[in-house]
Amino acid sequence: MSAFASGAPVLELHHLSKTYRSKTGATGDTALSDVSFRVPRGEVVGLIGPSGAGKSTLIRCINRLVEPTQGEIRLGDTNLVGLGTGELRRQRRRIGMIFQEYALVERLTVMENVLSGRLGYVPFWRSFTRRFPGQDIERAYRLLDRVGLLDQADKRADALSGGQRQRVGIARALAQEPELLLVDEPTASLDPKTSRQIMRLITEICAEHLLPAIVNIHDVPLAQQFTSRIIGLRSGKVVFDGSPASLSDAALTEIYGAEDWTAMQQEHEQDEAADADARLRLAGVVK
Repeated sequence: MSAFASGAPVLELHHLSKTYRSKTGATGDTALSDVSFRVPRGEVVGLIGPSGAGKSTLIRCINRLVEPTQGEIRLGDTNLVGLGTGELRRQRRRIGMIFQEYALVERLTVMENVLSGRLGYVPFWRSFTRRFPGQDIERAYRLLDRVGLLDQADKRADALSGGQRQRVGIARALAQEPELLLVDEPTASLDPKTSRQIMRLITEICAEHLLPAIVNIHDVPLAQQFTSRIIGLRSGKVVFDGSPASLSDAALTEIYGAEDWTAMQQEHEQDEAADADARLRLAGVVK
């Protein structure tokens, strides 16, 4: 069994709510309302919904970048809500985060960015001087090989394409040896072909390590293709929780409102067909 999957990690949210306060101190907007669900090992959850539905707030509540107003967030046997600074820092090592805008240190190399995923495990002097243990360096090389960037290890991050940067972000998150992945809009800045490659990589890695993940994603067909479960939010509430196959037009209308979902699906299928044709041409199967 992979070290990533040790300890039977399971995420459970119980009646999670978040209400922001206005500048005057009065009760403001409710971003999340009574959200409850459970994510077992190896399950990749696609989190969908319109802008302002609470998707990003939910992700940030789980890793405590945003403090919930009420409810529980349990990772294994630990309730992450209410932890003090020191214990919260230790618990965050169990949660890998992949960001929409990559969050790389542009002037550092690919290898140095991946090794930054180990900062929560090494003494300050090692992190300050960038002297990591040999086993961490070996792990980083293995991860770069897994995401297809072994030959880019010594290149600066600002010399990479968007898809390559996201792969570095994936490797960095995995360097933590996390028990849970939180993925915030991983394809928002990528073209359709690269988006599918990145989603395929994330889901394959989760399957390999029985790693649970929550993916905040705006592309509904992409979520249907690559995630094993979809949770739909609207106005901070869960209005859909089921398999991609059960995400009907009626369910999508409840999540987003009226929309031409057939046209969106047809566009996605056309992109898939174009990619398949390009692969055949490159392989010399067709001219």
